[in-house]
Amino acid sequence: MTHPLFDLNGRVALVSGAASGLGQAMAMGLAEAGADLLLADLNAKGMEDTANRINSVGRRAEPVVCDVSDGNQIRNMFKRLDAAYGRIDILGNVAGDGVGGPPLTVSEADITKSFQNLVVGRLICCQEAARRMLPAGKGSIMNIVSIAGLSAMGRSHLAYSIAMGGVAQMTRELSTEWSAKGIRVNAIVCAQIINQGLEDRIAADPKLGNTYLRGIPIGRLGKSDDIKGLAIFLASDASSWITGTLMPLDGGNLAKNAGGSHPGMPNAPDEQT
Repeated sequence: MTHPLFDLNGRVALVSGAASGLGQAMAMGLAEAGADLLLADLNAKGMEDTANRINSVGRRAEPVVCDVSDGNQIRNMFKRLDAAYGRIDILGNVAGDGVGGPPLTVSEADITKSFQNLVVGRLICCQEAARRMLPAGKGSIMNIVSIAGLSAMGRSHLAYSIAMGGVAQMTRELSTEWSAKGIRVNAIVCAQIINQGLEDRIAADPKLGNTYLRGIPIGRLGKSDDIKGLAIFLASDASSWITGTLMPLDGGNLAKNAGGSHPGMPNAPDEQT
């Protein structure tokens, strides 16, 4: 029996990046808990697959092709939301790419692109959602943040990391501004979660997989479906007094000291028990 605090029946969610990976998994989790959805992505075929999966569990899904780095496309997307549903209760900000590059050569354009994709686009989504949530006096916003936004990764992550740090602080600020008006704003802080890009990087450099696992005490990389439970929780009344949090989805990564060790860690020191 499902606890009623987690019931999302009658609620409408907008999830970006819904064609694959974390966005698709979040959208499916919300639908399985009862929500209807507007799906946003650049990948129309992938969104069609997500929409079909949502329809198969008896919920409604409306796909919209949208580049979340473009404010005008975001605003038009919300007009589509108004026409389709006339309301929004939940926003999942998942889509957005950063740019890599060594600190000495990363360009102004790289920094600007990372901020436009990850900070500005998410902010406009939050603003458009809030314009609709504030009159209703309630809503839940979830921003995806990488652990790279809270601790340094190295490996040419500078532009991506400082943009993700911006998303983390944006989450705190918006929560402080809007929570008393009924809008809760939280972040899901993700460690390494398997997707095609990560699989390709590990295949190109087999040492990289062990580097990740050395920092994850739970002993495995993340899976997209790992986000479902946390997304349902933050979207639902079960988290009604939780706002402004940066909630880890990281297998214990942020809890572990960089010089620590854990059972099963690759190349663990001899004293490991």
